[in-house]
Amino acid sequence: MIPAIIKDEALLQQAAQYQSDKNHFHIWWLGQSGYLLLWQGKRILIDPYLSDSLTKKYADTNKPHIRMSEQVMKPELLKDILIVSSSHNHTDHLDAETLIPVIHNNPGISFIIPEANRHFVAERIKMSPDFPKGLNDGEQITIGDFTFHAIPAAHNTIDRDEKGQCKYVGYIIQFGKWTIYHSGDTLWYDGMENILSSFNIDLALLPINGNDPARGVAGNLNTEEAARLGKAANIKHIIPCHYDMFGFNTADPKVFAAKAKALLQRYTILPTGGHWSSREL
Repeated sequence: MIPAIIKDEALLQQAAQYQSDKNHFHIWWLGQSGYLLLWQGKRILIDPYLSDSLTKKYADTNKPHIRMSEQVMKPELLKDILIVSSSHNHTDHLDAETLIPVIHNNPGISFIIPEANRHFVAERIKMSPDFPKGLNDGEQITIGDFTFHAIPAAHNTIDRDEKGQCKYVGYIIQFGKWTIYHSGDTLWYDGMENILSSFNIDLALLPINGNDPARGVAGNLNTEEAARLGKAANIKHIIPCHYDMFGFNTADPKVFAAKAKALLQRYTILPTGGHWSSREL
């Protein structure tokens, strides 16, 4: 199993060192597509998956989810979280074993989701349907100093409910002078680069595990597509994700690095639990 470079209390102690940084934001990769974002003492969780729920669920099936990387964080340790997000309903982006303790331990937390998923989300996390804050594509919400814009995600298509609301979204997150993009799970769809380029994105968090129908799960950008999308959308920096979690559905980040280098696209490969700062922009 791939060890976390830092985890649990040690990671939180590291984050505390940057709590008073007024000039830069900081992120930690929590595995899969999950991140902890810290800016001016405020903490946000993006699509956290911090359990073995999928490994247990699929243990005796023809699609075992064998964990490759060590769990970075016990969810019950996460305190002082202002916002947590979910980009769609798949368990590695909407995990009850992660979200229920996080919500319980953070009174006043806001939970941002696709509006189309409201009732499914409420049932999974055992909360009132009124609790999450839902967005459809093209909508935005401001909580404190953070503004979340929802844009479509194609997993594998741009799927909408009977009201025309997107079931899969990505989030453009703006705070201070910074803009980051967390794509959720997505393929590259027509016009996506135009939507993204309009936001002048500093950092994109993009999946690289690809789209192989033989895996029996919906797909994502592959290593080359993630690098090309960054370049096409004028994204300043990319951190790849959605690999090294489950053995059947992963990719080699070194391949992404080679593709990005060839395009002169700036990037960072983070280890599990790894830290990155906007000082690197």
